Amino acid sequence: MFRKKRFIIPAVIIIVLIVARILLPFYVKKYVNNVLANIPGYYGQVDDIDIALFRGAYVIDNLYLNKVDAGSQVPFLDFEKTDISIEWSSLFKGKIVSEIVMYRPKLTYIFEDHEKSSKNPEIDDWTAALTDLVPIDINRLQINNGKVAFVELSADPNIDLHFDQIELEAKNLRNVVRTEQKLPSSLNASAVSIGQGNVTLEGNLDLVKKIPDMDVSFSLEDANARSLNDFTNHYAGIDFKNGTYNIYSEVAIADGFLKGYIKPMLVDSELIGKEDGFLETLWEGFVGFFKFVLKNHKNDTLATKVPLEGDLNDVQSNTWSLIFNIFENAWIQAFKGMTDDSVNFEDAQKAANEENK
Repeated sequence: MFRKKRFIIPAVIIIVLIVARILLPFYVKKYVNNVLANIPGYYGQVDDIDIALFRGAYVIDNLYLNKVDAGSQVPFLDFEKTDISIEWSSLFKGKIVSEIVMYRPKLTYIFEDHEKSSKNPEIDDWTAALTDLVPIDINRLQINNGKVAFVELSADPNIDLHFDQIELEAKNLRNVVRTEQKLPSSLNASAVSIGQGNVTLEGNLDLVKKIPDMDVSFSLEDANARSLNDFTNHYAGIDFKNGTYNIYSEVAIADGFLKGYIKPMLVDSELIGKEDGFLETLWEGFVGFFKFVLKNHKNDTLATKVPLEGDLNDVQSNTWSLIFNIFENAWIQAFKGMTDDSVNFEDAQKAANEENK
């Protein structure tokens, strides 16, 4: 009898584990779908869940999320494959945290579908709900071949401003690796913009704080200006015949206080108007005149620098600074084709201290 129990008990345990392993993906999928179904104003689902117990991971296949009242069938979020696992390197440091690797994720913002969002304060932040899909804190995030698009379907032709081929890595988000740095987390990303511009984003952050601190810089360089024609023609009635555009920005946040700038720049650009017509011709001449007056003729650039400063609930640009920087570029000196390195975390921290006095 004892010998029979000696074999029966292990056999029962093995059978229970096998059954649990078989049923686990079903229950995890049900949990994930329940989370997506309970996001106010949105609906979503996943196709499948794969479990990898040996590495403490589960893989979400084809996560879909869209607005309930969306007029289009284009999904707001379309994540082809998301791998969520325990970060073993941090486990050896005594921290239980996770890492997420996303393959070909897409975020498509349809302006018409989201017009009602700003009018409905009861719709919760969908990002907060998605974090419920991860049972432990995220320490590392990696995105492979992602895409972000801003689309206006009511325009003719449709406006599609996008970044694709996004490669992103954010590390030490939960400050597992202790350092003396005020901003212990790192962020590095690259992408290709509409018009085949080269995009880079890099910086350091502290996401452990309730209002994250950060010091980041962004650049978009050498994009074909004609790629903006659907947008500029729809809103301003003008097209670019040729030229390139660049965008540079630096942002620093300390204790909820922000300092930064955005610097758009057109290089060797030539504008053309709509079809013949008095109003179209007048508008083309108006734009052409100001382009001539406000450009730096030596470097053939049209640029300005929009400063940003304030707390996160009231980020504003100074109109007079904007106007001054237009004419500074035109008549004093052209802005350099790079980020200025004129904004850093210490600047934001100093401004925050002065604001709190």
